[in-house]
Amino acid sequence: MTDIQRLLLSRIRDVADYPEPGVMFKDITPLLADPEAFTALTEALASIAEDTGATKIVGLEARGFILGAPVAVRAGLGFIPVRKAGKLPGATLSQSYDLEYGSAEIEIHAEDLSAEDRVLVVDDVLATGGTAEASLQLVRRAKAQVAGVAVLMELAFLNGRARLEPALDGAPLHALLTVG
Repeated sequence: MTDIQRLLLSRIRDVADYPEPGVMFKDITPLLADPEAFTALTEALASIAEDTGATKIVGLEARGFILGAPVAVRAGLGFIPVRKAGKLPGATLSQSYDLEYGSAEIEIHAEDLSAEDRVLVVDDVLATGGTAEASLQLVRRAKAQVAGVAVLMELAFLNGRARLEPALDGAPLHALLTVG
């Protein structure tokens, strides 16, 4: 384990039985409150953005906004929010996806990406991969290229990587930490 992985892990709190019994929630708020850890996380994700040749960062609602915006600033890139349906004004592209119990829909402003853009999707956690997969579909529908996906933490026991790999189409998936 690297020094940065030890630092990040030491600032993630386990919360038992949240949001429901039997779930061990990984709370990143202590990491965000620690300037050393938050800076290290931002630097690591910005390095991934630079290595992938990204020209834009897409952050997934809501914690992807918290992580993606400072990464974009640090890497000198634009930041594009992917929002829940109905939250963005103007022309949008939308993508529905299935959840464990039901479905959801996300949107992006249609004019924020172009064919010249290489997009790195940033989020806090890769769980089942549904939201990340839908975001990659949106990026491609906006005619942009996928540079990859970067997350703080991958919950490997939920098999999100396997679901996401076809949508990545060879682009890299970077997880700074892997749990389970």
